[in-house]
Amino acid sequence: MKYPIMIRVKQKQIAQLVSLGKRLDGRGLNDYRGIQLEVGVVGRAEGSARVRLGKTEVLVGTKIELGEPFPDVPNQGVLTVNAELVPLASPTFEPGPPREDAIELARVVDRGVRESKAIALEELCVEPGKKVFIVFVDVYVLNHDGNLIDASALAALAALLNTKMFNYEVKEGKIEVKPGYKPLSVKNYPIAVTFAQIDDKLVVDPWLEEEQVMDARITITTDKDGKICALQKGGYGYFTTQQVLEAAKIAKEKAEELRKLVVKG
Repeated sequence: MKYPIMIRVKQKQIAQLVSLGKRLDGRGLNDYRGIQLEVGVVGRAEGSARVRLGKTEVLVGTKIELGEPFPDVPNQGVLTVNAELVPLASPTFEPGPPREDAIELARVVDRGVRESKAIALEELCVEPGKKVFIVFVDVYVLNHDGNLIDASALAALAALLNTKMFNYEVKEGKIEVKPGYKPLSVKNYPIAVTFAQIDDKLVVDPWLEEEQVMDARITITTDKDGKICALQKGGYGYFTTQQVLEAAKIAKEKAEELRKLVVKG
């Protein structure tokens, strides 16, 4: 019984500090934890990246295969995002079918890439209505210490920018692979910024213990021009109009900082 009591004491301490504009780990309310980014970490993937956000660690790999387009968009390639919460990453993760939080994680990452039109899906069409390239983005959570969304979205963007496609040409309806590779065409750079609401205050990049005491969560994804391309709300609490506007302003500023870590030049 001692362990739960200690947790409750720490949670109360977190809430009290946030109400004073402070955080238990010494950060300001709008500060991210330290971020480490590596690309090309999986040799057999077309692209890959690993992000460490504090103690949270996420690995993303991309694969590109030929397949059929969706009937309603015969001239576009296909984007598929999946997320796996590896059991070793947290005592709350269990093997089996995807959990709701894994599905949500994949959808938020997918929405940011898709709605920002980061990938030129039209350029992935080989034969309209018959053959297109399918881009698989696989997210693996290796260690969970809060804010999986931002870490995963950042790693996904870095992995896509690291992705190489094989050269090819179509002759008489057949695809011929040519020597060499070319970068996947990435035209936009969506960045997700997540806030926790604790005692009516917004906290950027909540770590695990802050997530355990938050009333609600909101993620705002902005593109390279600062336009909102995706928004996701979680938790049982609510945000006022003023809080959403404040979060959008901060998200745009933070996204510019994070984007510089991924997009060089």
